[in-house]
Amino acid sequence: MHIHKVIASAPLDRSGAIPLFRQLYTRLKDAILRGALAPGARLPATRELCSLLGVSRQTVLAAYEQLTAEGYLRGGVGQGTFVEPALNLARPDTPAPGLLRPLPERGAAMAAAMARTRFHDGPVRAFRPSMPGLDLFPFDLWRKIELRQLRRAGPHLGYSRPEGYAPLRELLCAYLRASRGVECTPEQIVITSGSQQALYLLGQLLLAPGDRVWVESPGYLGASAPLAVAGASLCTVPVTEEGMDVAYGAKHYPDARMVFATPSHQLPLGVTMSLSRRLELLRWASANRAWIIEDDYDSEYRYTGPPLASLQGLDRAGCVVYVGTLSKVLFPGLRLGYVVAPPALAEPLARAKAVVDRHNAIVPQAVLADFIGEGHFARHIRRTREAYGERREALLGALQDRLGERLRCGPSDAGLDVCVHFQPGRDGRLPEEARVDEAATRAGIELRPLSYYTHAIATPECAVTPGLVLGFSAVGPADIRQGVDKLAQVMEAEARRSGARS
Repeated sequence: MHIHKVIASAPLDRSGAIPLFRQLYTRLKDAILRGALAPGARLPATRELCSLLGVSRQTVLAAYEQLTAEGYLRGGVGQGTFVEPALNLARPDTPAPGLLRPLPERGAAMAAAMARTRFHDGPVRAFRPSMPGLDLFPFDLWRKIELRQLRRAGPHLGYSRPEGYAPLRELLCAYLRASRGVECTPEQIVITSGSQQALYLLGQLLLAPGDRVWVESPGYLGASAPLAVAGASLCTVPVTEEGMDVAYGAKHYPDARMVFATPSHQLPLGVTMSLSRRLELLRWASANRAWIIEDDYDSEYRYTGPPLASLQGLDRAGCVVYVGTLSKVLFPGLRLGYVVAPPALAEPLARAKAVVDRHNAIVPQAVLADFIGEGHFARHIRRTREAYGERREALLGALQDRLGERLRCGPSDAGLDVCVHFQPGRDGRLPEEARVDEAATRAGIELRPLSYYTHAIATPECAVTPGLVLGFSAVGPADIRQGVDKLAQVMEAEARRSGARS
C-alpha cells in the first residue's frame, strides 16, 4: 500500500474528544506495528502531511515527536523522518496471539474458583441478598470527614504499615471487646481489603497443599474459593438447626487442619451454632491442633435480643482466627475488613498482607477511625438495626399473607437475609429452583436459589429442602411488599406449569 494511502486512509475525527495529534500518532503507530509501514520507510515531510490531512504543522510535529521518543521513528533536521530501521516486527499476517501457554494448575484454579459467583449488578432491588441499605448510610457526613482528613496532609498519608492504621485498630479492638466479646489487643488486628482478602491470606499462610478443611454445606462459596486456591481439600459438613455438625466432621474428616464456620449466623440457612456445638468444636480443634476461621460477617444485626458473643471469646487454645467485614454494616464499596489473629499469628499475617498489596488505602481507614471515634458508627448501627427490623417484619408479613402455603421461612432473628424452603404443591411436587430463579429475574426481582450455596462436592448428608434466599435490608418496606407480590405471581405460574406437566 502506498505510504500516503496508509496515512490518509480515513479522515481524522475533528469533533471527537481525542486530540488530532493523538489520532495521527495512533494511526502511524498501528501502521508500523502491523507492517503497513516497514522499517526504514520514509514518512512524508511535515508540511506535505499537513496539506494531505488538512491539519496544522504543530499537529504533525507533535505526533512525530511522540513516535520518535518512543522509538518508532528516526530523523533529524534536513535528514527526513523514517520508520526506525532496527525495529524487529512480526509479519503483517501474523495472527494475534492468545495465551503463550496454558495456565499452570494454580493459575487455572484461581481463574475458576469464583466462576459460579454472581456479582451484584444493576440498580438495587428486592430481594438482593447480603446487601446493606445504601439509602440509610450518611454519605454526606462521611464526605465531610474525608475532606477534613485530606486537608490535614501529613505523614499519615504516606506509606503505612501492612497491619493497618493504628488508630483504627485501637478503636476496632475496643468495639469488638465490648460488642462481640472478642478477646484481643490492637496488635492482633490486621486490616484487609474485605473479608475476601482475609480468607485468601489465611489460606495461603496456614494451609499446605492437600490439607483438609471443613466447610459448611450449603455455605458461603466465596470462602471456599480462596481455600481451594491454596490447595486445600474441601470437606463438606452438614448444617442442622444447631449449626455445623461437629460430630459428623470429626468422624469423617478427623485429620482436617482447618474449619471454616459462621457460628453467629450461618449463610444461607440462618441458624446459630448452639453453645454445646461451639464448645465441642473448640475441644476438637484444640485436641487436633486445627485452626478455626470464624467468619462473623453480619453479627451486628440481631432482632430478638443482643448480639451473641463470638466463638473467639470462648477460645483458650489460640486456635480461632476471627474474620470480620465492614461491608455489611457500612457499605460494600469501602472494601475494609479485618482479622483478629492469635498473638503469634498476627505478625506473620501482616507480613503476608504486605506481599499482596503493601497496605490498604489510608484515607478510608482514617475516615472510619473518626467515624467510630466520634460516635457515628454506633448511631449508624442502632439506626440500621431498627430499619432492618422493620424491613424484616415487612418481608415476613408479606410472605405469610401471599405465600404462606408455598414457602416455609427458616430462622430470621439475625442477619440481612431470610432462607425460605419450598412447600409441596397439591400434586406433592416441589417447585424447581432454577425455573423460579429465571422467572423472578424476568419479573424484576433478585434472589438466590438455595442450590447456589451448595458445593459441587457436597455429600448426600448435606442435602436440604429446596428453596430461596431473600434479602430484606437493601430496599424499603414498600419495595419489599411489591417484590413479594411479584414472587407470588412467579410461584403461582410455576405451580400451573408443574400441574400441566403432571
